[in-house]
Amino acid sequence: MKKDKQKVIGEVLSDERIKELLTLQAPAGEDKALHILTRAYRALRADDFERFLRFYSETGLEINPVTSEGGSFLSTLEKHQHASPYVQALKNCGAS
Repeated sequence: MKKDKQKVIGEVLSDERIKELLTLQAPAGEDKALHILTRAYRALRADDFERFLRFYSETGLEINPVTSEGGSFLSTLEKHQHASPYVQALKNCGAS
């Protein structure tokens, strides 16, 4: 991190800021839904991720995108040790 940049922890995110993730463009050859969900998972706290999913579900993008390994995004998260709140949020939105 640059010396002139401060690390911000615990910032309250507005709905508009969370919705910005929906505008992300996937790199060529990558599934847009998978890209957006992955970035949101990596960037947001669990409660913000749950808020994000409400907006995400309105876009019509796939809630069960398939990874390059052939599994679902949800099945990938289920392997992560601290992802249980994210997994539950996805299941609440219909992911399987």
